[in-house]
Amino acid sequence: MRKREVSSTLTVYHDGQFWVGVVEHVESGMLSVARVVFGAEPSNEEIYTWVLERWMSLHLSTATEPVESHQNRLPGNPKRRAREAAKALHMRGASTASQRALARERERSKDEARSERMARGREETFARWEKRREKRRRKHRGK
Repeated sequence: MRKREVSSTLTVYHDGQFWVGVVEHVESGMLSVARVVFGAEPSNEEIYTWVLERWMSLHLSTATEPVESHQNRLPGNPKRRAREAAKALHMRGASTASQRALARERERSKDEARSERMARGREETFARWEKRREKRRRKHRGK
């Protein structure tokens, strides 16, 4: 049986206008992300209830970004671990890998919307052409 490493992180920060949460989900070394807008500053209780109620219904991006594994990492020096924890608390926003994954997801959805818009436009153009053709046929038949 193969061991899988799974971890999820929710980072909540203020982006200048809204309070935003970035969910980073690492499974088997692949990163998936989701962005959630909270609006007003959420309390710890609101974040906790959000995690309990809506965590499973998140739409994560496709897992494409390989991430370094913390599997071989030793427990290490407690002072170093405390420094890393303090540094993580002062870090603002999501990780760079998450930002890249969110940007790729935005581009992918933009491309999908563009192709859907073009297909819809082609269908509408064809429908108008069919309508004109049918009108010409009726006129030609004298009806």
